[in-house]
Amino acid sequence: MPERMSHVKITPRMASAVSLAALFLGIGLSSLLAETLDPAQDSASPLELVRSAVANEVAAAKDDSTKHIFRSRKQTAQGSQTRLYVETREAMAGITIAYNDKPLAPEQTRSEEARLADLVSHPEQLSRKHTQEQESADRTLRIVKALPDAFLFDYDGEQPGTPDLGLDGDRMVRLKFRPNPAYRPPSHVEDVLIGMQGIVLIDSEARRIARIDGTLFKEVSFGWGILGHLDKGGHFLVEQRNVGDGSWDVSRMSLGFTGKILLFKSIAIKSEEVFSDFRRVPADTTFAQGVELLKTEHARLAQGSAETMKIESRSH
Repeated sequence: MPERMSHVKITPRMASAVSLAALFLGIGLSSLLAETLDPAQDSASPLELVRSAVANEVAAAKDDSTKHIFRSRKQTAQGSQTRLYVETREAMAGITIAYNDKPLAPEQTRSEEARLADLVSHPEQLSRKHTQEQESADRTLRIVKALPDAFLFDYDGEQPGTPDLGLDGDRMVRLKFRPNPAYRPPSHVEDVLIGMQGIVLIDSEARRIARIDGTLFKEVSFGWGILGHLDKGGHFLVEQRNVGDGSWDVSRMSLGFTGKILLFKSIAIKSEEVFSDFRRVPADTTFAQGVELLKTEHARLAQGSAETMKIESRSH
């Protein structure tokens, strides 16, 4: 097994993002079990390919040794929000740096920094944040573990990896997935898997999930139908890639769902989020140290933006 696989992990950010779609709204990280993969296309059998990828995801969830600072830009109907995040040994730290691609006003920045300072100075709040992130990760792991049993897959071709998807140059095996009629969800967490179909891309060399593109082909209830449902046609897409240091992380996520919560409150979620500029930070980084890293990075980006504006101004 390639050495780079030892650095794969499910980050708290990834877990909370997927849990939003997988649990609270009733959507799951889709699955991978292959039913008819041409042996000539891959030396591993369909089940071996899928189970090895899932095993890597599960093992990675237990590995908290690789941490990054990175940037996120999320686009919704209300506009865009750009944030900086850093993974720490205590919890994920994040700070907003722009709305609609315009830097925050000084008072907005002070408000963001005060929020983080409040977490640093209140260990009980930070502990609660850590617990919430861990619970999200644990719920997501339940979905991941269910994947080999929840779906059936058909071979649908191949494509090469790119710098933005998987690992550049690797061979991606594309599979169509659909619910396994013999699957019986062990809990309501996994119920949503029976209403989803789509496409999954597996990096056949790294044994990683590079893309999951899923659509609800029927209405899906959650919480016994009492808490609500998601309408037919809901869609999600999650992409991962090697971020350049041997580890993989989520690079893009798209959500589009409508439905109801508590039978009467309508929900409509449509967002596109891109994650970029991953850089390694020490594994033992504390939350307080992470906050300082965010402030330093924010200042660096602000300086770079100011210099760019000066150059553009002189060019006119």
